[in-house]
Amino acid sequence: MKQANFTRRTFVQLAGAGCVAGAVRPFEASAQSGTPASRGPRIGMVAKVHAGAPVEAVIKRVQDLGLPSCQLFYERYTMEDVRPLKEALSKYGVSVSAISEHNPGRRIFNFYQGPLTVGIIPLETRKARIDALKFAADFAHACGIASIHSHLGFIPEDPNDPIYPGAVGAIREVSEYCKDKGVMLLSEGGQETPTTMLRMIQDVGNGNVFVNMDTANLILYGKGNPVDAMDVLGHLVRGIHAKDGLFPTGTRELGEEVPIGKGKVDFPGFLQKLKAVNYTNVITIEREAEGPHQGEEILGAKAYIQRLLDRIYA
Repeated sequence: MKQANFTRRTFVQLAGAGCVAGAVRPFEASAQSGTPASRGPRIGMVAKVHAGAPVEAVIKRVQDLGLPSCQLFYERYTMEDVRPLKEALSKYGVSVSAISEHNPGRRIFNFYQGPLTVGIIPLETRKARIDALKFAADFAHACGIASIHSHLGFIPEDPNDPIYPGAVGAIREVSEYCKDKGVMLLSEGGQETPTTMLRMIQDVGNGNVFVNMDTANLILYGKGNPVDAMDVLGHLVRGIHAKDGLFPTGTRELGEEVPIGKGKVDFPGFLQKLKAVNYTNVITIEREAEGPHQGEEILGAKAYIQRLLDRIYA
C-alpha cells in the first residue's frame, strides 16, 4: 500500500482478512509446500476506521460488499475498542487477517521524501512508530488476530549502508515483541527489490517477519514485478494486497495505481505462483483511489480475481 499521507490515502474502503475470536495460530503457515491446496484463497478488502467512527459500520460495509474478511486500519484506537470490534465481527460474520498500523506522522510516498518519512527507519519518528506497532500487537493479541501489517520503510539496498544496521535492529525489536504476543509481523515491500527484503528478513533472524505481497508496489516503484518476486519471497508470503498499477515514467513520483486488470500486473501468472506455494489465506483487495466508483471497482476486482481463482485452484 502506498499513500501520500494519511489524509490523502485513506484505507477507508478496503479490508483484508481474518480476525478470529478463537485461538491465535500466527505461525500456522498460510503458504506451505508439499501438498496441493485444498481450496483457493478467500477474498477480502482493506478497511479504515476513522477517528471517532463506529467500527460496526466499517465491518458492515465489508459484509455488504460480499466479502468475508478485511485488513483493518484504525486512525486512532485504544484497548477499549477490542470489545466493539469483536462484537461487530461476530454480528456480521467477518474476520480480520491483520491490524494495519502506520502512525504517527506523515508519510510521503515518492522517491525523494519517501525514505525520510515512511516506516520505522527514519530516526525522527522511529520510536513513536515502534511504540505504535507494539500497541498494534497488543490489540491484535487481545482480538485473536494473527498478524499486524505495516510499511516498515525504504530498506537500504546496500547492506553496507550505515542506515542498514539500525533499520534491522528496529525491525527486530518490533518482531520480537510481536513474537512474544503470538502475532506475526507482516512487512509490505515494493520500496526495495525482493532480494533486499529477503536479506532484511534473514538478518532480523527470529522467524517472525513475513511478507505482505502487494501485487502493484514493485511495479509502482520500478523495482520488478510480483510474479518474479514470488520466486524469491513466495515461501514467506502470509498476506496479499491485490492492486494494479503502471511503472513510473519519471524519477520523482511513483507509477500510477489503476483499477485491477488495467495495469501491468499479470494476475493469472501471480495466482499460479500462489498456488505453487499452496497459499490459501486471504487476497485483500486494495483500491486506494477514493470516490463514488470505489465500491464498484472493488466488486469488479472481486469478480475478476474470483474467476481466476476458480480456474487456477480448481
